[in-house]
Amino acid sequence: MTRAKTLYLCTSCGGQSTKWQGQCPHCQSWNTLQESAATPKGATRALALNDVQPVQLLGEVAATTVQRTSSGLLEFDRVLGGGFVPGGVVLLGGDPGIGKSTLLLQALSKVSQLHAVLYVTGEESAQQVAARAQRLNVDYAQVALLAEIRLQSIQQVIEQRRPALVVIDSIQTLYSDDLESAPGSVSQVRECAAQLTRIAKTQGPVVVLVGHVTKEGTLAGPRVLEHMVDTVLYFEGDGSSNFRLVRAVKNRYGAVNELGVFAMTESGLREVSNPSALFLSHGNTPVPGSCITVTLEGSRPLAVEIQALLDAAQSGHPRRLSVGLDQNRLALLLAVLHRHADISCADQDVFINAVSGIRIAEPAADLAVLLAVVSSLRARPLPQGWIIFGEIGLAGEIRPVQRGQERLREAAKLGFTHALIPKGNLPRQPLEGITVQGVDRVAQAVAHAFEASTGRTNAQG
Repeated sequence: MTRAKTLYLCTSCGGQSTKWQGQCPHCQSWNTLQESAATPKGATRALALNDVQPVQLLGEVAATTVQRTSSGLLEFDRVLGGGFVPGGVVLLGGDPGIGKSTLLLQALSKVSQLHAVLYVTGEESAQQVAARAQRLNVDYAQVALLAEIRLQSIQQVIEQRRPALVVIDSIQTLYSDDLESAPGSVSQVRECAAQLTRIAKTQGPVVVLVGHVTKEGTLAGPRVLEHMVDTVLYFEGDGSSNFRLVRAVKNRYGAVNELGVFAMTESGLREVSNPSALFLSHGNTPVPGSCITVTLEGSRPLAVEIQALLDAAQSGHPRRLSVGLDQNRLALLLAVLHRHADISCADQDVFINAVSGIRIAEPAADLAVLLAVVSSLRARPLPQGWIIFGEIGLAGEIRPVQRGQERLREAAKLGFTHALIPKGNLPRQPLEGITVQGVDRVAQAVAHAFEASTGRTNAQG
């Protein structure tokens, strides 16, 4: 009996090696090679010969407008770019128990009212899925359910039923008869995902793959999996909070970094119509170290509270800690504050937090972070009803940010009465309900904010 040839596959780039090495020879990643059985050459050759597609001239291909299928959940549709695209493949990842299956079961129940759907469960029995659907109080009568992990059986069912939407929960549980490795291995995940993607592109159903995540928060399996699919979504949430965020990190049919907000309740996930209210504190009295900014998540402006806490350092090395913001950028802002506003935090531990666990990647929050730091250092609150945003450069200048008018309109809608923004973002026409002040230097912004705060304090006294 011939022994099966063994290959080592890289979980990062999918590259192959005939022997194990500590470092992948293709992408230079460390400790990413995993053992896998090689695919028989005959099967690969037969597949290639039987599935040759005709060559077409691009100019002869008709570009048609695709009719999207709504998931029935507006927040989910927002992240998808307007709904499911026929033939699209969506990869949804998240921590165990975060609510991935709940979200998809709710979407399936709504889509099933108009289209045929199929839910393939590889982690739970049919009875467990039915119990969850009953607990969620959703209409699941038209949802076709298949408890199966063999890829060839799933392919047969899809060809027979021709569903418009297929959910695979999860891709790590499937296995193909063509490979000898165990379910969840690099080769199995890659092969099963490739075959399901092929079905989506040739037969037209939407395929949603549920993926596991590693302890680092990245999707488990080969990185090539994220390249194969059309859309990659992350389902995030804090264990101490009932709120859940669906974030798009890749989308061929819509904007990336789009954000959908849900609240986990006893009857499932509920859409949050005004997510800005989640990221603001509910106190009416201004406190030192708190500043409100408007950040963009995809196409949506969100008001977010930035909190800063400064305390005298207890050692010779002051701490710099940020939650929800880039820690390296915090160090940069503190250096700019010292150089261009003559405010030093060298003897202070600095802690920064974006409320409710949101992550801010754009530099538009720079000015809000800096003023929150000064507010905590001086133990003086910023004026109530103020919204602040702007990017800070190394020369101490305050740069304009994109879509400043939309940020101002969101602030006015939430009841903010004053805005401190870059001069480059000043509106040409006054906005109703909000007074806008433009600044172009860090020292000018600090002076203006705390002069206004002093005036307000004196008026109250």
